[in-house]
Amino acid sequence: MKSKITLVILFFVAYSCYSPPKRECAQVKTGSFEFISVVEGDTLVSRFDRFEDFEIDYYQGKTDTSAVKWVNDCEFVLRNKNPKSLNEQQAVYIKILSTDESGYSFEYGILKDAKRLKGYAKRLK
Repeated sequence: MKSKITLVILFFVAYSCYSPPKRECAQVKTGSFEFISVVEGDTLVSRFDRFEDFEIDYYQGKTDTSAVKWVNDCEFVLRNKNPKSLNEQQAVYIKILSTDESGYSFEYGILKDAKRLKGYAKRLK
């Protein structure tokens, strides 16, 4: 009996120390951000300016515009406004996982695909 009480107390102590990640998604709905990813050993940097209902992406000297449709406060779907290929026609689902003073962490992937990758977008302005 004494060991069960000790176990319950340890559980509550451990649980009280856990704090869920901060998700103040409204603070990152708009702004200028930078996303750095590593693909096959290459470091790729993209910058984007997001407004309430569209986003302008700057990547490898190219500029693209995407429509932003918010599903809820922390999830949205990007659709390229001027797709030049079948690949660019696919919508991208993004879910903000946590926010901090410098930016936000997120998961993303093709809307109809179950595979998700994770990333971090750093606020520039």
